[in-house]
Amino acid sequence: MVFRFRMLSDENDNFVRDYEVPYDMTLLDFHNFILRSLEYEECMASFFTADDRWNKLQEFTAMDMGATESDGELLPQAMDRTLLSQVVRKKRDRLIYQFDVLGDRAFFLELTEAMKAEPDKRYPAVTLAEGDAPDQYRAGAGSGSGSVFDDAMGDFSD
Repeated sequence: MVFRFRMLSDENDNFVRDYEVPYDMTLLDFHNFILRSLEYEECMASFFTADDRWNKLQEFTAMDMGATESDGELLPQAMDRTLLSQVVRKKRDRLIYQFDVLGDRAFFLELTEAMKAEPDKRYPAVTLAEGDAPDQYRAGAGSGSGSVFDDAMGDFSD
């Protein structure tokens, strides 16, 4: 089984990536694949599950923080012990990939399809790449004009 994700950025409206990844890939492997695909350097990052209004829910960190449940609060879990299939289960499920923890900068991922793997295709794969990725270290650098993000996120704006 393969998951297809659409990734958008609120910093560059022309930026869009589609990824096809194995459903049993760890979040840490997905993190590393995203970094390579964007030509970013290794960094502190987190994934968050998100609701339909892009509110952050459960956090998954690259560094194991030894967290467990505390007083009913969901504490961060380790990416290397979490499979995509454990956090994404149905079409339209969402993840926030926070690549700049200190600057609170992130990409927004939505599961657009779950399908059978093609026998001759290698996964993970980038199947669509449009627009430049935001600069890893400077917010707003390299932003383009357009409205891909605005169109997708318009219903959720303040």
